[in-house]
Amino acid sequence: MALKDYRELIAWQRAVDLVEMIYRMTADFPKTEVYALTSQIRRAAVSIPSNVAEGQGRRTTRDFLYFLSVANGSLKEVETQIIVSQRLGFLDEHKKSKLIDLTTEVGRLISGLRKSLEQKHDPR
Repeated sequence: MALKDYRELIAWQRAVDLVEMIYRMTADFPKTEVYALTSQIRRAAVSIPSNVAEGQGRRTTRDFLYFLSVANGSLKEVETQIIVSQRLGFLDEHKKSKLIDLTTEVGRLISGLRKSLEQKHDPR
């Protein structure tokens, strides 16, 4: 069965779960961070499923692969911001671990999707 919609992608679904978790866990960040780290981590998190969706909506596999690469870059940005948040005392170790576990899962899913597309893609 062919994929008809980005919402069918488990990578997209779990990335949306990550966005939700990021929003919930950053709600308690200091108000002084609302235009700084809070905004930055939320924007980077939203970028992950957004790029998966945009890539799937493009006409070529090559474009899809490009947008998956962008999504993966945003994922690494989010991971870094999670670690910074924990080091600054905005997240406890348990919350940081939950978030990192989910970023790891999303990363594996994006990587698997890329590998699957690369195997089917003929660059010629």
